[in-house]
This record gives sequence, C-alpha cells and structure tokens, in this order.
Amino acid sequence: MSVHGQFGDLVTAMVTPFDDQGNVDLDEAARLANWLVDHGSDGLVLSGSTGEAPTLTDEEKVELWRAVVAAVGDRAKMIAGTGTYDTAHSVHLTRKAKEAGVHAVLVVTPYYNRPPQSGLVSHFSTIANSTDLPVILYDIPIRSSRKIEHETIMKLAAVPNIVAVKDACGDAQGAARLVADAPDGFQVYSGNDGDTLPWLSVGAVGVIAVASHVAGPQMAQMIQLFHSGDAAAARKIHLDLMPVFDAMSITTNPIPVKASMELMGFHVGDPRLPLVSATDEERAQLKTLLGKAGII
Repeated sequence: MSVHGQFGDLVTAMVTPFDDQGNVDLDEAARLANWLVDHGSDGLVLSGSTGEAPTLTDEEKVELWRAVVAAVGDRAKMIAGTGTYDTAHSVHLTRKAKEAGVHAVLVVTPYYNRPPQSGLVSHFSTIANSTDLPVILYDIPIRSSRKIEHETIMKLAAVPNIVAVKDACGDAQGAARLVADAPDGFQVYSGNDGDTLPWLSVGAVGVIAVASHVAGPQMAQMIQLFHSGDAAAARKIHLDLMPVFDAMSITTNPIPVKASMELMGFHVGDPRLPLVSATDEERAQLKTLLGKAGII
C-alpha cells in the first residue's frame, strides 16, 4: 500500500510574483496560491529557489508568508523556505516563519561555503532544534555544490522534527536507499518533476514540483493513479507530460516557469537579477512544448 505525503502528494514550489516596479506583488501571490490549490496542489513552498529566495529580503519573505497563509488558510500545507548559507540567519527566518503561521519549513543545503558533512549535521540540527515546526531537508547538489550524504541524512532523520527530504539529486538508486533505510515517519519527496514517477516506484511519497504550476491536475492525477495501483495509467500521464518537464528546464529555473505563467494569464513579472527574463526564442520554445502537451 502506498504511503501518502504528510504535506500532501503534490507540493508546488511557487514562484514569487513581482509587479512592474520589481516589488513583491502580494495580491498576485494570493491569487496564484489559491489557483494552484484549486488545480491539484496539496501544499506550497514559499520563498524556495523557485521563489527566488536569494534575492528576497527577510521582510519580503515574511510578508509573502503572511499573505499566502491568510489567503489559503488550511486548504493546503504552507511550507516556508528558510534555509540560507548562514545557520544563525536560517534560525532567525525559521522563527519568523513560525510567527507567520506556516505549517513547515524547507531548509536547503548551505551553498557556497561548502561545509563538511559534520557541519551539515550541526547546521540542520541547530535549525530543527530552534523550532517545533516540521523540517524538510532540501538536497540539491547542482545548486549547493554539496550533497547531503546518505549517512548524514540518516543521522538527521533521527532528529524528531526533521521529517522529510526533498531529493533533487537525480539518483534513483540513492532515493531507493533513502526509503529503505529511513526510520518510520521520515519521508522522501522527489525534487525533480521528471523524477516523480520513478521516485514513487521506489517508495517516495510525492513531489515538490515546478511543472505543477502549469500541469497541476495532470500531475496530481498521475500520483493518485500510482497510489491506487494503476501504474500503467500513471505512466501514460508521465510520458504525456515529458514536454512540460522539458519546458521547465530549457534555462535556469524559475525563468521558464515565470514565462509560462505569463502565457497562462498570471502577471508574475520578470525574475530579479542576476536572473533574467526568458528570451523570445525561449518563449517560442515554451509555447511549442506546452502546446505539444495540450497545456496551452
């Protein structure tokens, strides 16, 4: 019997909308959040990497968390991205997230300073011990340049409120080993859209996704079909969604998904520098790929 995710099966790592002046657009964030929940999302990650966390101020993050929590309430799990490459700063943001009313925090591996595994244990444990919120580890070596090794995750899984990992390593065997060795109550989420079905097949509970901005109902149905035992029908949806997964990775995230949301009628604005808006060629490519999948 498949196990469902404690934060839902389909969690969307939401983009942060900006207005024409480049300020966070809280009204559009609330509208987008409700739309995502209405279209398959069981939970939302706010101010993660897709939400351009590195270029949001602390004040902007807190305002975003409060606005979306107020707009969505308990219709979905609200997860705040509070991880930075500074443990003390991450603790501060985690406390602010608790005050804002979120249900959990997502904490990315410290990037740039490349701590050893012992440093990762201390970093994540210190953050977890500073809060009673559930903590989800975010393992994404392509962005952090430091993998959370298997043994390190197992040590951290023993911390009572470290309850899950978003695994964006792209290693199916590694994901299976995590599921096999994890203690009861510790869950694995896929961190890559295209890995969702393969990760489910080895025991992951769901995905923290980007493509669900544009294909939420299809992804939710795929996961539901797999959990209900219809792997063949789930596989068909997965294969049909391959152009969408490709579209989300034509250039650095969240450039493609922001351009895609504009195509779907949301005014989410351009990314903040050092990210840039999609080129005309990339927008044309997005239209082709999303059209191929029947999204637009």
